[in-house]
Amino acid sequence: MIGWEKSGAVPVRTGAMGVPPAAERATGGRRLVVGIGELAVSDSPGDVIVTHALGSCIAVCLWDPASQVGGLLHFLLPDSRINGARAAAQPATFADLGIPRLLEAVTARGWRKTRAQVRLIGGAEAVGRAGGGTGTLNIGKRNIVAARGLLWRAGIMVTGEDVGGSQARTVSLAMADGRVRVTSGGAVVNEL
Repeated sequence: MIGWEKSGAVPVRTGAMGVPPAAERATGGRRLVVGIGELAVSDSPGDVIVTHALGSCIAVCLWDPASQVGGLLHFLLPDSRINGARAAAQPATFADLGIPRLLEAVTARGWRKTRAQVRLIGGAEAVGRAGGGTGTLNIGKRNIVAARGLLWRAGIMVTGEDVGGSQARTVSLAMADGRVRVTSGGAVVNEL
Protein backbone atom coordinates (compact mmCIF):
# COMPACT_ATOMS: atom_id res chain seq x y z
CA MET A 1 0.00 0.00 0.00
CA ILE A 2 1.29 3.45 -0.85
CA GLY A 3 0.34 6.76 0.65
CA TRP A 4 0.91 10.02 -1.15
CA GLU A 5 0.47 13.62 -0.22
CA LYS A 6 0.75 16.39 -2.76
CA SER A 7 -0.34 19.98 -2.30
CA GLY A 8 -1.77 19.32 1.15
CA ALA A 9 -3.66 16.34 2.46
CA VAL A 10 -5.48 15.55 -0.78
CA PRO A 11 -4.30 12.36 -2.50
CA VAL A 12 -3.33 12.86 -6.13
CA ARG A 13 -5.28 9.80 -7.23
CA THR A 14 -7.31 7.28 -5.34
CA GLY A 15 -7.60 3.62 -6.20
CA ALA A 16 -6.53 0.23 -4.97
CA MET A 17 -2.93 1.31 -4.42
CA GLY A 18 -3.32 5.10 -4.17
CA VAL A 19 -0.45 5.43 -6.66
CA PRO A 20 0.19 8.95 -7.97
CA PRO A 21 0.10 9.35 -11.76
CA ALA A 22 3.73 10.50 -11.74
CA ALA A 23 4.90 7.20 -10.26
CA GLU A 24 7.25 5.42 -12.58
CA ARG A 25 7.77 1.67 -12.76
CA ALA A 26 11.06 0.47 -11.31
CA THR A 27 12.42 -3.05 -11.24
CA GLY A 28 10.00 -5.07 -9.12
CA GLY A 29 8.10 -2.03 -7.87
CA ARG A 30 7.40 1.64 -8.26
CA ARG A 31 9.62 4.68 -8.34
CA LEU A 32 7.75 7.36 -6.39
CA VAL A 33 9.08 10.85 -7.07
CA VAL A 34 8.52 13.34 -4.25
CA GLY A 35 8.67 17.06 -4.97
CA ILE A 36 9.14 20.03 -2.64
CA GLY A 37 6.44 20.09 0.02
CA GLU A 38 5.39 16.50 -0.65
CA LEU A 39 5.72 13.15 1.08
CA ALA A 40 5.26 9.53 0.15
CA VAL A 41 4.84 6.41 2.28
CA SER A 42 5.08 2.78 1.19
CA ASP A 43 5.04 -0.74 2.57
CA SER A 44 5.78 -2.42 -0.78
CA PRO A 45 9.30 -3.93 -0.74
CA GLY A 46 9.87 -3.26 -4.45
CA ASP A 47 9.22 0.48 -4.19
CA VAL A 48 11.83 3.21 -4.18
CA ILE A 49 10.98 6.74 -3.04
CA VAL A 50 13.11 9.47 -4.65
CA THR A 51 13.49 13.22 -4.31
CA HIS A 52 15.70 15.43 -6.43
CA ALA A 53 17.70 18.64 -6.07
CA LEU A 54 17.82 19.07 -2.30
CA GLY A 55 19.61 22.34 -1.66
CA SER A 56 18.66 23.97 1.63
CA CYS A 57 15.62 21.66 1.79
CA ILE A 58 15.67 18.53 3.94
CA ALA A 59 14.61 14.99 3.10
CA VAL A 60 13.41 13.10 6.18
CA CYS A 61 13.69 9.36 5.46
CA LEU A 62 12.00 6.89 7.81
CA TRP A 63 12.14 3.09 7.62
CA ASP A 64 11.15 0.27 9.97
CA PRO A 65 12.95 -3.02 9.22
CA ALA A 66 10.31 -5.16 10.97
CA SER A 67 7.24 -3.80 9.16
CA GLN A 68 9.15 -2.66 6.06
CA VAL A 69 7.21 0.58 6.16
CA GLY A 70 9.01 3.70 5.11
CA GLY A 71 8.42 7.25 4.05
CA LEU A 72 10.13 10.33 2.74
CA LEU A 73 9.28 14.00 3.27
CA HIS A 74 10.89 16.83 1.26
CA PHE A 75 10.36 20.05 3.22
CA LEU A 76 11.44 23.56 2.24
CA LEU A 77 11.25 25.72 5.37
CA PRO A 78 11.43 25.16 9.13
CA ASP A 79 8.37 27.04 10.39
CA SER A 80 4.88 27.42 8.91
CA ARG A 81 4.21 30.70 10.73
CA ILE A 82 6.03 32.62 8.01
CA ASN A 83 3.34 31.87 5.40
CA GLY A 84 -0.06 30.83 6.69
CA ALA A 85 -1.64 30.62 3.25
CA ARG A 86 1.01 28.24 1.93
CA ALA A 87 0.88 26.26 5.17
CA ALA A 88 -2.85 25.73 4.67
CA ALA A 89 -2.46 24.80 1.00
CA GLN A 90 0.71 22.70 1.23
CA PRO A 91 1.56 21.85 4.86
CA ALA A 92 4.35 19.41 4.00
CA THR A 93 6.38 22.41 2.78
CA PHE A 94 7.22 23.16 6.43
CA ALA A 95 9.08 21.02 8.97
CA ASP A 96 6.68 21.79 11.81
CA LEU A 97 3.68 20.52 9.83
CA GLY A 98 5.29 18.01 7.44
CA ILE A 99 7.19 15.90 9.97
CA PRO A 100 4.09 15.20 12.12
CA ARG A 101 2.14 14.28 8.95
CA LEU A 102 4.91 11.90 7.86
CA LEU A 103 5.03 10.30 11.32
CA GLU A 104 1.25 9.90 11.35
CA ALA A 105 1.23 8.32 7.87
CA VAL A 106 3.96 5.75 8.57
CA THR A 107 2.62 4.90 12.03
CA ALA A 108 -0.81 4.16 10.52
CA ARG A 109 0.88 1.50 8.36
CA GLY A 110 2.78 -0.22 11.20
CA TRP A 111 6.01 1.82 11.47
CA ARG A 112 7.29 2.02 15.05
CA LYS A 113 9.76 4.57 16.35
CA THR A 114 11.39 2.02 18.66
CA ARG A 115 12.62 0.12 15.57
CA ALA A 116 13.09 3.09 13.27
CA GLN A 117 15.94 4.05 11.04
CA VAL A 118 15.77 7.81 10.56
CA ARG A 119 18.00 9.72 8.19
CA LEU A 120 18.23 13.42 7.33
CA ILE A 121 19.69 14.62 4.05
CA GLY A 122 20.10 18.18 2.72
CA GLY A 123 20.37 21.50 4.46
CA ALA A 124 23.05 22.84 2.11
CA GLU A 125 24.01 26.50 2.18
CA ALA A 126 24.32 27.92 -1.32
CA VAL A 127 27.06 30.54 -1.07
CA GLY A 128 26.14 33.84 -2.66
CA ARG A 129 22.37 33.29 -2.53
CA ALA A 130 19.80 34.64 -0.10
CA GLY A 131 19.85 32.38 2.93
CA GLY A 132 23.20 30.97 1.86
CA GLY A 133 26.50 30.53 3.65
CA THR A 134 27.34 34.12 4.52
CA GLY A 135 23.76 35.41 4.44
CA THR A 136 21.63 36.16 7.44
CA LEU A 137 18.84 33.63 6.84
CA ASN A 138 20.87 30.38 6.88
CA ILE A 139 17.84 28.36 5.78
CA GLY A 140 19.80 25.11 5.42
CA LYS A 141 21.09 25.26 8.99
CA ARG A 142 17.69 26.29 10.32
CA ASN A 143 16.08 23.35 8.49
CA ILE A 144 18.58 20.91 10.01
CA VAL A 145 17.97 22.25 13.53
CA ALA A 146 14.18 22.18 13.04
CA ALA A 147 14.16 18.56 11.80
CA ARG A 148 16.42 17.32 14.59
CA GLY A 149 14.39 19.19 17.23
CA LEU A 150 10.98 18.01 16.02
CA LEU A 151 12.14 14.39 15.84
CA TRP A 152 13.82 14.58 19.25
CA ARG A 153 10.64 16.03 20.83
CA ALA A 154 8.73 13.09 19.32
CA GLY A 155 11.17 10.68 20.99
CA ILE A 156 12.83 9.71 17.72
CA MET A 157 16.59 9.65 17.32
CA VAL A 158 18.30 10.33 13.99
CA THR A 159 20.40 7.32 12.98
CA GLY A 160 22.19 8.85 9.99
CA GLU A 161 22.77 12.18 8.29
CA ASP A 162 24.26 13.73 5.19
CA VAL A 163 23.63 17.41 5.87
CA GLY A 164 25.22 20.80 5.33
CA GLY A 165 27.81 21.64 2.72
CA SER A 166 26.99 23.53 -0.44
CA GLN A 167 26.07 20.83 -2.99
CA ALA A 168 22.60 19.80 -4.12
CA ARG A 169 21.68 16.18 -3.46
CA THR A 170 19.31 13.56 -4.85
CA VAL A 171 18.04 10.95 -2.39
CA SER A 172 16.47 7.52 -2.83
CA LEU A 173 14.95 5.32 -0.12
CA ALA A 174 14.60 1.60 -1.00
CA MET A 175 11.68 -0.11 0.74
CA ALA A 176 13.30 -3.56 0.40
CA ASP A 177 16.12 -2.83 2.84
CA GLY A 178 15.79 0.79 3.98
CA ARG A 179 18.97 1.79 2.16
CA VAL A 180 19.25 5.52 1.55
CA ARG A 181 21.45 6.47 -1.40
CA VAL A 182 22.64 10.06 -1.76
CA THR A 183 23.94 11.31 -5.08
CA SER A 184 25.34 14.67 -6.17
CA GLY A 185 26.35 15.54 -9.72
CA GLY A 186 25.38 12.03 -10.82
CA ALA A 187 27.84 10.29 -8.48
CA VAL A 188 26.96 8.34 -5.32
CA VAL A 189 28.37 10.34 -2.42
CA ASN A 190 26.91 8.43 0.51
CA GLU A 191 24.83 5.41 1.51
CA LEU A 192 23.08 5.50 4.86
